[in-house]
Amino acid sequence: MLLCLTIDNFALVDHLRLDFDQGLNVLTGETGAGKSIILDAIEIALGGKGNARFIRAGGDRAQVEATFEISSEFQEWLQIQEIPLQNNQLVCTRELSLGKQNRIKSRCSLNGVVVKLQLMEEFRARLIEITAQGQTSDLLVADKQRELIDIFGGQKIIQQKTVVAKAYSNFQKAKSKLAQKRKSQQEQLQKQSLLEFQLKEFTEAELTTPEELENLEQERDRLSHVVELQQLSYQTYQLLYQNDVDASTATDLLANAEKNLEEMSAYDSNLQPLLEIIQSAIAQVIEAGQQLNGYGDSLEADPERLEEVEVRIRTLKNLCRKYSGDLGAVIAIYHQVQQELAELTDSEQSLANLETVYQQTSEELDLVCEKLSKLRYKAIAKLEAQLIKELKPLAMEKVLFECRLKSCQPSIHGADEVNFYFSPNPGEELQPLAKTASGGEMSRFLLALKACFSAAAASSQSLVFDEIDAGVSGKVAQAIAEKLYQLSQGNQILCVTHQPLIAAMADAHYKVAKIIIDPNKKNTNRSQSEGKQVNSDVRTVVRVQNISDRNLRVQELAQITGGHSAEQAIEFAQSLLDKAETYRQQHK
Repeated sequence: MLLCLTIDNFALVDHLRLDFDQGLNVLTGETGAGKSIILDAIEIALGGKGNARFIRAGGDRAQVEATFEISSEFQEWLQIQEIPLQNNQLVCTRELSLGKQNRIKSRCSLNGVVVKLQLMEEFRARLIEITAQGQTSDLLVADKQRELIDIFGGQKIIQQKTVVAKAYSNFQKAKSKLAQKRKSQQEQLQKQSLLEFQLKEFTEAELTTPEELENLEQERDRLSHVVELQQLSYQTYQLLYQNDVDASTATDLLANAEKNLEEMSAYDSNLQPLLEIIQSAIAQVIEAGQQLNGYGDSLEADPERLEEVEVRIRTLKNLCRKYSGDLGAVIAIYHQVQQELAELTDSEQSLANLETVYQQTSEELDLVCEKLSKLRYKAIAKLEAQLIKELKPLAMEKVLFECRLKSCQPSIHGADEVNFYFSPNPGEELQPLAKTASGGEMSRFLLALKACFSAAAASSQSLVFDEIDAGVSGKVAQAIAEKLYQLSQGNQILCVTHQPLIAAMADAHYKVAKIIIDPNKKNTNRSQSEGKQVNSDVRTVVRVQNISDRNLRVQELAQITGGHSAEQAIEFAQSLLDKAETYRQQHK
């Protein structure tokens, strides 16, 4: 329940504090008196969208503070959000300030704890509901009608909608993957053909190691110069070890050196290491000569092998040029082609798997949507009966109402299209609500709908109605007044009205008016029409008076009655208060 509303520097309000009661709270005043400002302040306090016009002219900051008495159920939610409790009360504070270039800044807090705007909005949805002028147009939209059915259905529908949303998400993902796979299938076939050609080329080339080309080139050079190699190896052998002519070899020269060092070392033992070096060199030269001799003997001309090597070298070099790399890079490409082709070969199986998943998610979506539809049918049957019951006291005794479900393509909201059908008068066929209801009928329809939702709610709420009586008068206005009073027995009602019949039914009556404050004049309650020149010191402000006194209420009701002489208006206002009091006594 909204206990108190404090407003500072908000629109035309300089400072205002309003204390509300349980039951039916009514705000009256002339058109343009500022009643909507009070509702705007409640909206802003609970996370509504702020803008610069809400900050009072000449100021740079506005603040609205709404204090609520909260239930034990709501206290648990606050504990989860780590919001401290203060005597079962919650103070919602919203500050608006002007920044650079008149950009609006906002700050929200709950019991002094700064919170995000989204949390404030969530709080609003749990505790208060504001029905403003023009909201009846929302009832004409099919999506809004479906949303109302879902809210009326309660937790079972809400939980099932969560299941549907998840199933729809899974279905959309499977559908997207399958479509993407099918779209790319032709490209994959073309790529597969290219990869198969490349794989055949690599396979026929019998690629082995990255060093093969280098080894082949060395073998080719050797096979191409067998004669030269034989001659040079023989010549070198003669130089090192054995000469056919009478000439010294390297071995002979080293042997002479060895002999000299042996004689020298006999006199100087320090030369012994040098002697050992020469002796080792002789052994190595002899070994090298013998190996060279063997190498030369082993060389043979092999034209066929040379041709094979040449062909193989050309094959490998062609592959290197074609794929712009050395043999190692070509072999890496070969392995990559094998891997990609293997993946593409499995694509048919992958496509089949995606089709299976798509079919499964589609069937699952249909099943959960069907379950949601059944829950909606149950909620519809209950709402139809209850709404007609609520409409009959509102001078609509013969009303007919149906909520029709029509199957549609599944979406995140299920597979149902919802439409309200309405017949306010006997003999008229049921037609869509948008084509049938007048303004007054729509006001009553909305009020009856709120009564249905209030009855279904687990706990009491604060319900705000902004001119729910628009377009009605007489008997219908009286019926609306009685319905608002009935609603107020379990909920706190705040109602802006121009109807004296409704205002007379109030438990608490607030009069809203604009006054002009002129510091240069003693009279601060001048009408706005007084004075022709603009005075910068003169300010217009909104004032709200709690008129609990019967005489003050009679005067206010007489003023908003209109169309009567002063005496008749007073008498009519008194009779309204008497009748309202009798009604309240009878329906306690």
